[in-house]
Amino acid sequence: MKLIILDRDGVINHDSEQFIKSPDEWKPIPGSLEAIARLNQWGWRVVVATNQSGVGRGLFGMDTLNAIHEKMVKSLAQVGGRLDAIFFCPHAADAGCDCRKPKPGLLLQISERFNIALDGVPVVGDSLRDLQAGIAVGGKPYLVLTGKGQKTREDPALPADTLIYPDLATVVADLTS
Repeated sequence: MKLIILDRDGVINHDSEQFIKSPDEWKPIPGSLEAIARLNQWGWRVVVATNQSGVGRGLFGMDTLNAIHEKMVKSLAQVGGRLDAIFFCPHAADAGCDCRKPKPGLLLQISERFNIALDGVPVVGDSLRDLQAGIAVGGKPYLVLTGKGQKTREDPALPADTLIYPDLATVVADLTS
């Protein structure tokens, strides 16, 4: 099985310092939805792993998060794409949970659900914590320069084996060529 794990905000959709708090604020990065559809066409399982601390902070509720994800899924369907699953951590940064990236808990849940070792699995993110979570489970780190990616690229803690791409569309073009 070919599996890829994507962060949401800053990879699939535009990010916001104030969080994405409503379906209206969720706007796809140009080419990202089509890239996911291309992965589907090439036989990849596509899973989203996203920190959503806005829930834990009380900025929005689970109903709103579900509505945002519903918009993402419907938008993907309009271009012939789909997600195999969405995993999220709803906890605030100070909650001490195991599922908030950079901890590997979300990715371990994905491994368990799909009954697959994550060695070499592409983990695509725009922040250091996305890449660190991926490395913790043996994944291959891919940094996109959308979202927080430009800033992350300058971080001295950036893992040496990180592959850097302008956006998700170019990651997918490389993986499917």
